[in-house]
Amino acid sequence: MPDQIAARTLEHIRLVAVSTVVVIAIGVPLGVLLSRPRARLLATPVLAVANGGQAVPSIGVLVLLAILVGVGFTMAVVALVAYALLPILRNTMVGLQQVDRALIDAGRGMGMSARQVLMQIELPVAVPVMLAGIRVALILNVGVATLATYTNAGGLGSFIESGIVFNRMPILLTGSVLTIALALLVDWLAGLVEHKLRPRGL
Repeated sequence: MPDQIAARTLEHIRLVAVSTVVVIAIGVPLGVLLSRPRARLLATPVLAVANGGQAVPSIGVLVLLAILVGVGFTMAVVALVAYALLPILRNTMVGLQQVDRALIDAGRGMGMSARQVLMQIELPVAVPVMLAGIRVALILNVGVATLATYTNAGGLGSFIESGIVFNRMPILLTGSVLTIALALLVDWLAGLVEHKLRPRGL
């Protein structure tokens, strides 16, 4: 049993880590792009798609992708990315849109290029809001990853499924408690990282 707990926990962490890295790699650049004046017309349809990914029940996303793509680790990651994209995308856009226009104009007045203004003024000011979105996505992934067991991707959901199927409350509680503990640990670590990366004075 201890070996199984360790194996399933590592599978769960791997699912969460990979999906979170992928969704950050997609959500942050896309949020930056959609916050630019030339691309703002695309913001509404893209957000509608991202909203759709989260509005559909997580088990529905998994089943739909299982039918279209198949089962396994990769499919589970795709489902987790689709479910966690909205918080990162929305918070990146909101954070950049809330940057004081006077700061941007001051940067332009100093001769900074649009890229320099983005990298040196807009993104640093928007970091707290962006990090909050990443933190929410991370916690969402920990919870939703329990459903990955239904796509043969493993994780702590395996204990929950076995506990339900075989009516074994100790196994069910083991999976549930471990998932809660992992979510709390991840939230605590994310809070430390958020505090560390938050620019001074913000």
